[in-house]
Formats: sequence, structure tokens, C-alpha cells
Amino acid sequence: MKIKLLLCFVWCFWIHGQEGFVLENTNKTVIKFKLINNLIFIPMTINGVELNFMLDSGIAETLLFSLENKDVDFKNIEKITFRGLGETVSVDALKSINNNVTIGKNFIDKSHTVFIVLDEEFNISQDVGIPVNGILGYYFFKNHPVEINYLNKTITIYKDSSEFPKRIKKYSEFPMTVELNKPYIIADVEMKHEKLSSKLLLDLGNTDSVWLFPSLIKDFIYNRPNIDDFLGRGFSGDIFGKRSRINSLSIGKFRMNKPIASMPDEYSIQHLRLVKDRKGSIGSEVLRRFSLIFDYPGNKICFRANKHLNDPFLIDGSGLEIKQDGLIWEKEQVKAQTAKINLGNNETNVYNNTDSFQYKFSLKPIFKVSGTRKDSPAQKSGIIKGDEIVTVDGKKANELTLNKIHQILKTDESRKVTIEIKRNEIPRKIDLFLEDPIPYIQE
Repeated sequence: MKIKLLLCFVWCFWIHGQEGFVLENTNKTVIKFKLINNLIFIPMTINGVELNFMLDSGIAETLLFSLENKDVDFKNIEKITFRGLGETVSVDALKSINNNVTIGKNFIDKSHTVFIVLDEEFNISQDVGIPVNGILGYYFFKNHPVEINYLNKTITIYKDSSEFPKRIKKYSEFPMTVELNKPYIIADVEMKHEKLSSKLLLDLGNTDSVWLFPSLIKDFIYNRPNIDDFLGRGFSGDIFGKRSRINSLSIGKFRMNKPIASMPDEYSIQHLRLVKDRKGSIGSEVLRRFSLIFDYPGNKICFRANKHLNDPFLIDGSGLEIKQDGLIWEKEQVKAQTAKINLGNNETNVYNNTDSFQYKFSLKPIFKVSGTRKDSPAQKSGIIKGDEIVTVDGKKANELTLNKIHQILKTDESRKVTIEIKRNEIPRKIDLFLEDPIPYIQE
């Protein structure tokens, strides 16, 4: 199951001349990141307060939408409006300039602009399973080459291309354009038999494999089978469209077979300001199969395949949409530690009281159903929005992460998973027969 974030299409009216991050007193620096459902999360300090941000090459500005009761001193504030991907038209926000922002010890922007989203309901933390305060975009990449290693979960910032390591020779280099502060590449999309050279956004903040815009592709025909689905959440509302499999996506010599294509309906993209000839996006389900070097100053990107290049493209086979709905203190009974009494003369008696127990309390996540896909196994089984997930495949849900639950429900074949839910405090076990709703059919 994909996390439905897809904030990559947000466009702001106030593109400005902000300088961006620079390396200070070093030729390179390494940043560790968390990888959750192929999305990258890094710690970032704003005006002395450490926050958690998602890295997204598909947005221009730095966006903040949650502070988790932390106090950050924002100055020079004015009210502005965003347009984005979704059903409605605009979202109110505040623009704050001249903020001091640091990542690690050496990657610094002393005059960073932050856009503070005022919609309290827009909080992606429940979709990710960890606290997320905002999203960082173009100005992270602007001034220096950025290497992303998905296997080691590290980002290396280089002063310039002269600092690249010798292993750069093992990378394949491709031209990249940066338009409206976002990176684009030409790749080959093969729906059935004919390859179409397509201009696609490189989008780290999109959890899907490929997005295509049918209304912008001449004589576009949806592959069958396809399903109507909820594709994600933009700043202006929910995004709907279709999903199906295509024959292949090729980036130079790298060919990926049977990726899943998501195709938003025309209403979701009607307010977008699209660059000339753009046909869609390449998302992180493809990008995580490589080590990447984004070189904005050099207008190029470098790919090196990792061990995941030929992984199958899986889809959630249950049709469940799940969110983390807060935390709860849970009491656990644990056996008291055995007591040892030293009696001298190198002899020790062991006192073991089998009736002695202690209790410990720990915070556990609560997972609830936020929706079900039409005609999916979950919908047919009677699971509804608001049901609490108690166990998944025999495992307690509150001992799993949201990402782990998604992984259990992904499939490319038919198999059974038992889900225990709770509705109105009444538990119920349900056998879900997972299935791939969009198997590729050769014609």
C-alpha cells in the first residue's frame, strides 16, 4: 500500500531569489536519513529548534505545517495563498523570511524562507507513522551536488563536482533540466508495445512508481485492467484517478518491467502550472532502486543501480487505507527480575518468586481505517472507515509500524491475510484474500 502524500505538485506564486543552503568550512558533509515507504526524512534546525522534515525534489519552497508544541521564533511574516493538486483551489499560508536553518554541522542557510500552512487538518504524520513537521524542496539541492544512497540511508553534499569520489565512474550520467525550481529528465514510457520519449519530473516526495497525465498525452489509452483509486492528498484536496500497469519504464540502459502507473483525473491537474512538454513524474518507488546524484548546478543527474533494481512492483492487495490515529499508554505485565543474595563463602542462593510481577507502561500507536478501495477485498469484507486495526497476519498492530503494515499488505499474487479489527469495542477477525487488482495483460 502506498502512503498517499504526493505533495509534489504544489506551486507557489512567490518564487523568489533565495540563495539556498551552502557548505561551510568543508568540501563535503554526510547526513543520515530515515527511509519510510521510500520517503526520506531528515532532521533540520530552524532558528535553534530541531524539527523533522521530508525531503522532496518535487516542490519549490520549504513548507511547515506542524510544530508539535515546539516554539519557533518566526519573524517578518505575511499572509499568502498556495495553489496545488486537488479538488479545491487554494490554501492559506504565512510566509516568513530570513530564518536561520541548519542541517548537520556544515549545511547552512542564514536567510531561509519558510511557508507555514494554516490548515490544521493537513498533517502527514498520521500517514507516515512518525512526527513530520514540514517538507524541504529546491533550496536543499540548488547550490551543490547531492548524492542519495538508499542502501546506506545517507545523503552526501559535495562542494562541487570536483569532489566526486572515484566511484562516480560507475554511474550513468543523464542531462537534467531545472524548471520552475524542479528537476526533469527524459525517459521512455512503454504502455504496451511502443516506447514514448517523455519529459518527467524527478519526484522524491511521490511514493508511487510513475505518474502520467492522460490529458497531456496524445491518443492516450488506459491499459486494462485498471482501477479507480484514491491517489493521494495535495494541499488543495484529495486526488483521484486510475491505476494500471504499463509494460516498462526505461531510463537510458535501465529498464524496469511492469511498473504501476497512476493517472490523476483532469480535475486534479486543472490548476497546475505545468512546464512545457511535461507528461508526468517518476516517483520514489523507482528512484529508490538507484543511488542518485542530483547536480542542479551542472544540469545533470547520475544513476547507479542498486540491488533493488529488479524488485517486482507490488500493490496493496487489500484495498485498505490506514492511518496512525494517535498513541495510547499500554500497561504490560512483566515478570520481576530474579533476586540473588550473596551469603558469603563464594556461595549464592537464588530467590525466585514465581508470583512476583511488575508493570511497565509504554506508548503504542493506534491504527485506524481511513477508507477502502472500491470493490476491493477490504470493502467486500465489510471493513469500514473508523475500524481500529488490532492484529495483522497474527501480529499485534501496535507492535508494528505503519510502514510494516503496508509491506505485509503488498502483493503480486493471491494469498490470505487475517486482519482483526475492533468496532465499537467489539473485536472481529476477517480473512482477506489479497490479490493484484491490475495484473499486466499482454496483448
